[in-house]
Amino acid sequence: MHTPIRALAAATLAITTLGAQAAPSAVVPPTVQLGPRPFFLVDDMADSPLKTALQACAAGRKAYTRHDFAIGHRGASLQFPEHTRESYVAAARMGAGIVECDVVFTKDKQLVCRHAQDDLHTTTNILATPLAAKCVKPFTPATFDAAGNLLTPASASCRTSELTLAEFKTLRGKMDGYNPKARTVAEYMAGTPGWRTDLYSGPTSGTLMTHKESIELFKQLGVKMTPELKYPAVAMPFDGFTQEAYAQKLIDEYKAARVPPARVFPQSFYLPDIQYWVQNTAYGKQAVYLDDAATPADLPNAAELAGYKAQGINIVAPPIFALLTTDAAGNIVPSQYAKDAKAAGLDIISWSLERSGILADGNNGSYYQTFDSAIHREGDMLLVLDVLARQVGIRGMFSDWPATPAFYANCMK
Repeated sequence: MHTPIRALAAATLAITTLGAQAAPSAVVPPTVQLGPRPFFLVDDMADSPLKTALQACAAGRKAYTRHDFAIGHRGASLQFPEHTRESYVAAARMGAGIVECDVVFTKDKQLVCRHAQDDLHTTTNILATPLAAKCVKPFTPATFDAAGNLLTPASASCRTSELTLAEFKTLRGKMDGYNPKARTVAEYMAGTPGWRTDLYSGPTSGTLMTHKESIELFKQLGVKMTPELKYPAVAMPFDGFTQEAYAQKLIDEYKAARVPPARVFPQSFYLPDIQYWVQNTAYGKQAVYLDDAATPADLPNAAELAGYKAQGINIVAPPIFALLTTDAAGNIVPSQYAKDAKAAGLDIISWSLERSGILADGNNGSYYQTFDSAIHREGDMLLVLDVLARQVGIRGMFSDWPATPAFYANCMK
């Protein structure tokens, strides 16, 4: 009874410390282990041929493999602090074939993995450390009126560009979130949404990473890479560091690590970044132009999508809502944007699955805004994924819990 437990602990330790203790050639990528969530979603589906097919797969399949259809959005950020070693390893373990490092820079112009240059106050423990003194906006507690109603929410702003790389590496990642009613730093940091968890945010986890470290880890884990160049929160050039130099530095770190362009999908919401990569690097062939549309009215039309293709852009990545709508019978179907993108010859990746909390309570936010009337239960997530995969024809799905699209891709091929 004790030997298997020790063996499992040793295997787990090997995976979670592989960057520090093993050379890339000595590391065996982790076996894919989906865990219970995809099967919970299948069981929760309304009866349908899709449910029957997925149930048959779940009952008959003995092993699952990693799949490029499943993209680890900030790693496995539904439960692990985003852009940490632990989150990345979890994403690879649950079948992500591609894992994301959002890229920002430090004061000494080193590239690190964070979702935004100015999110350290919500994604790390900086406010509880002496480095809080370097935040561009210190923690300010919430204020209330005499009846206890919130007047001004608690706030702070802390940037990677205020820290050296050495300082950044002393921080620990935490689950993204904050408490707007906080009167203290501790209350402010305790703002994780109820449908996530702080179970993996302890003082010995949440290991922050440089972009270079993420590349080496991903090589060892056997996954492809999708770095997103985040638009800076500071004016550019930053101490002589231009936007073009920033975009080139990202590519240079893959070249230095001998990662071929076919294994990298550089992304940006900023069109000049994409144009720079297309025009100046071999990595531009797989550059992903992210669309930050907030509503359907913000989406590009058919002519604009065709214009992207004419510029050498091959992949677009809009949010889920951009690709789906409902028909007269209330069924989820491809949107006009989806049809126009395909007609333009563009490949499509979408974002982000497992990021809207509980679905059955309705009101599922931005990602579901064009088809929320058709969502009634947690299992409908797999219905959404099926329409995106088989009717829209997306090539990949960003997910905060990549076991879900990995399961789907293994079963539906």
